Parts: sequence; C-alpha cells; structure tokens
Amino acid sequence: MTLHSDAHSVLTRWAAPDDEQEQLRVTYLAHLDGHANATSRHCHPDHLTASALIVSADHQRVLLTLHHVIKRWLQTGGHIDTEDESLAEAALREAFEESGIASLALDPVPVLLSRHEVPKCGPIRPSHHLDVQFVAVAPPDALHVISDESDELEWFAIDNLPAETDHSVRALIAASTTRLRGTP
Repeated sequence: MTLHSDAHSVLTRWAAPDDEQEQLRVTYLAHLDGHANATSRHCHPDHLTASALIVSADHQRVLLTLHHVIKRWLQTGGHIDTEDESLAEAALREAFEESGIASLALDPVPVLLSRHEVPKCGPIRPSHHLDVQFVAVAPPDALHVISDESDELEWFAIDNLPAETDHSVRALIAASTTRLRGTP
C-alpha cells in the first residue's frame, strides 16, 4: 500500500466526532483525490501533515514544544517524508524526532484533523497544513530531548497549560484524553 492510499484509507474509515471534523475529512479526501502528491511538502499551496500529542504514562501531562518558527506551544508533528509508509508512521517519527522519546505507544486511529495556515511553507500564499492528529503515550521513565525545531520542550499538567496554548491544541488535548479514557 502506498502512503497516498494509506492516507485515503485512514480518512475514509475515520469516524469524525462532529460536523466540523466531518467537513475537514471530506476536504482532506478531496485533496487526496485531486493531488497525487497530496502528502508531500511540495504539494502547494496545501498538503497533508501528521502530528502526535504525547501524553504521559499516567495520562496527567502532555509534552508540548514551543515551536521555533511559530512561537506557540504545539504538539509534535510536521511534514510527511517519502520514507514514511503511513500517516501513523509519519506522526510517530515526528514525535520521536522532536521529543527524543523512544517506545512511544501511538494510537493508529486519528484523534482530530486540523487545517491551519502556515506562514513559511512553499511559494504560494495562503498555504495550509492539513494535519492528521494522533495521540501517543510515553513510557513511565520517558526522558525528552529538545530538537532544533523547538525553543523549548516541556511537560504540562492537562489542567495547567501555558496561556499561549491555542484553541486547536486545547481541542486536541481534550479529544486525546477522552480517547485515552475510552469514553465516547
């Protein structure tokens, strides 16, 4: 299975939690149908990306990165590489690269989708990341290492996030903690 067909399959099977997420799912599928390179950073102005919210083993904290370019606290994630065989693999690779934490347990079913404008990604403006967001649980003894893509990397209690945490990250945290609790 190709990365493109994996992305199409994952998004076709994914049950969106609400109407807004369903509209994004349909938009992502249309983008995949219209662009053979939809998962490549070279697809302009929009392309799929993959991210993972890293949650502590006790599900009480999240590891956020203060993004070097955007200057906001975000989940780990980014561009899909040609070597990635699936969206889940891309999200897991990005999580490891940006956190240094090995042995993350990634839920292979997306949690949410997020379409957001990116200021410095390609030659056409506006451009957007069509982010497929997953949740990963860190092992109990996880030690993180800051990457070149971050100004900071820090664990935060789920109920004590930095003031600069935007709505989309807060929504991902809420949806991820619900998923981890196994509640509807």
